[in-house]
Amino acid sequence: MVSQGSSPSLLEALSSDFLACKICLEQLRVPKTLPCLHTYCQDCLGQLAEGSHVRCPECRESVPVPPTGVAAFKSNFFVNGLLDLVKARAGGDLRAGKPACALCPLMGGASAGGPATARCLDCADDLCQACADGHRCTRQTHSHRVVDLVGYRAGWYDEEARERQAAQCPQHPGESLRFLCQPCSQLLCRECRLDPHLDHPCLPLAEAVRARRPGLEELLAGVDSNLAELEATRLEEKEALARLREQAAKVGTQVEEAAEGVLRALLAQKQEVLGQLRAHVEAAEEAARERLGELESREQVAREAAAFARRVLSLGREAEILSLEGAIAQRLQQLQRCPWMPGSAPCLLPRLELHPGLLDQKCHLLRLSFEEQQPRKASGKDGARSQGGDETQPQSRDGAPTPKQDGAQTPQEDGAQTLKAERAETPQEDGAKTPKEGRAQTPQEDGGAQSPRGGRSNKKRKFKGRLKSISREPSPAPGPNLEGSGLLPRPVFFCSFPTRMPGDKRSPRITGLCPFGSREILVADEQNRALKRFSLNGDYKGAVPVPEGCSPCSVAALQDAVAFSAGARLYLIRPNGEVQWRRALSLCQASHAVAAMPSGDRVAVSVSGHVEVYNMEGSLATRFIPGGKASRGLRALVFLTTSPQGNFVGSDWQQNSLVVCDGLGQVVGEYRGPGLHSCQPGSVSVDKKGYIFLTLREVNKVVILDPKGSLLGDFLTAYHGLEKPRVTTMVDGRYLVVSLSNGTIHVFRVRPPDS
Repeated sequence: MVSQGSSPSLLEALSSDFLACKICLEQLRVPKTLPCLHTYCQDCLGQLAEGSHVRCPECRESVPVPPTGVAAFKSNFFVNGLLDLVKARAGGDLRAGKPACALCPLMGGASAGGPATARCLDCADDLCQACADGHRCTRQTHSHRVVDLVGYRAGWYDEEARERQAAQCPQHPGESLRFLCQPCSQLLCRECRLDPHLDHPCLPLAEAVRARRPGLEELLAGVDSNLAELEATRLEEKEALARLREQAAKVGTQVEEAAEGVLRALLAQKQEVLGQLRAHVEAAEEAARERLGELESREQVAREAAAFARRVLSLGREAEILSLEGAIAQRLQQLQRCPWMPGSAPCLLPRLELHPGLLDQKCHLLRLSFEEQQPRKASGKDGARSQGGDETQPQSRDGAPTPKQDGAQTPQEDGAQTLKAERAETPQEDGAKTPKEGRAQTPQEDGGAQSPRGGRSNKKRKFKGRLKSISREPSPAPGPNLEGSGLLPRPVFFCSFPTRMPGDKRSPRITGLCPFGSREILVADEQNRALKRFSLNGDYKGAVPVPEGCSPCSVAALQDAVAFSAGARLYLIRPNGEVQWRRALSLCQASHAVAAMPSGDRVAVSVSGHVEVYNMEGSLATRFIPGGKASRGLRALVFLTTSPQGNFVGSDWQQNSLVVCDGLGQVVGEYRGPGLHSCQPGSVSVDKKGYIFLTLREVNKVVILDPKGSLLGDFLTAYHGLEKPRVTTMVDGRYLVVSLSNGTIHVFRVRPPDS
């Protein structure tokens, strides 16, 4: 930006795009200036005019067209003068053929004139050496400035040529503008002054400029002061936005910590209550088993004695019955005297009592309030005082201060202290410190204390700092959901690396990713026609050769082979580049998604709304349409993957949904809800437990769905460094690899719910 006290040089005006029309992007022809001071070609303005008005393409201001047309707009003599200077400098190539002298034909010499070696800045004529010497010796032209033609073409005399350059009258060719008519505010030549402006007071141009320059400079100073105020206001807006983002990041972290603490406490209470329930049931079952054993023993004894007595009475003879009468009677009397029931034990039935706050819909554990931003002050003490929250009371949305009693804590503060105490006792994953002690700075905190100067290396340091902060922080995905008895998978940043290699002629455009071997990935770079191998740490492992002229689009790794689509063909090659087979696909689809089956011996490809599965020999194993024949012509699977459970997961751009189907094409689940944010569903990946990770490129998100296609929440957002994500893949069932539009790859470890 040019400072207020500096003026643009002539070289800047000639070398920049100042002389180019912003409509046709070519050099201005018959330049006309609008009231907003933007200049365009007369013909371009004529094409842009709509009725009686024309809208400026730059400032969008509507300008009325004069009754005589766009030709009546003011002619820009300043631009015309610069254009004349540029045309004079580019009038010919001295090495191809020198321009001819302009005076030789007038003096009776050769008709074409001799080669020019000099130029008169006052006459604007090219001269040969003899005419240049004579030009300096005549009484009328001895004061003219004659310069070397080579230096003039090189731009050495641009400033001097501008000083001696005279604006030409458009009405009288050959006459220069010399006067200003004060009543008409019109530039005049000598001929113009003698005709309609004879009785009007006129001033020479130099005198008129001296009279009017102070007023213009005063107006310019006022605009400069307005520009300074606008720039200061713009900087304040940027600072306010930066503070908002910084505070939002902090509040987001606090929300995450509070939510995780509440969930952790809730899960701990759940385990405690379930443990008490199990202990109570086990004790009751043990006591019941003892009583049941005693009852079964007594029942068996009584049943056997009764059966013996019944047999004797029914089958015995008189003498036998009488002989056993005494023993049977004694035993039966003994059994009658014994208590049949040992006494019923008290049975305590469990009952769950919920806290009333959990059932109250008006009870909010997390409540968000908004405070008015206080402007930061320049001095260090004042700035520190304004940033601290101890001396200024928070204000509500209407500006009134929020009442706060001494010594009293709000429920949020009380809960936050409890959660911090619980979080301090909980061991952190991967040896990381607690968020309060060892948490890395957020990107706003990291970059806020640094000067904006530093160039490209500064940006790289900020980018690395941002990734470092991501690696320390848990995901800010809103509202961790419960599924069954645990949390959802969460991302932990692993590493990030670029995919552009020294031999690449263009910037990478990653269109396919797949796991390749142990902790490796295979990257399909369509722009550079390459299949690149990288480790999960970003180490380049070489490339898999592809047939000449092929631009890999989607890629999948099989047993000792690689399958990829290119154009309307499906290829299967060896890691050394040997082509095993190729198959022609339908031309109805611009790109074909490729996915490897869990067994590793077959490859699936999406073709015109259906899925074809080929074996290692290139034979078609099966073919189906998701949803059956009733969905023929209603599907367009742009992205495709398979799950460890044997299901197919695809992004359907025709139905704008994510569809899950089994190996026979029966739809298991389909999602097209508001969680897609009206975006086309992008790349899909599935982890070892069946969770689906769907990319939403337009909103810089990766959302997570359950194995049946129900949305669970956000998994990755712009907070994790996502900027226009393209494709993803899952490595070893626990590493999510995400490629961005700029060729960068982010790797996140999927933390299991039970970790």
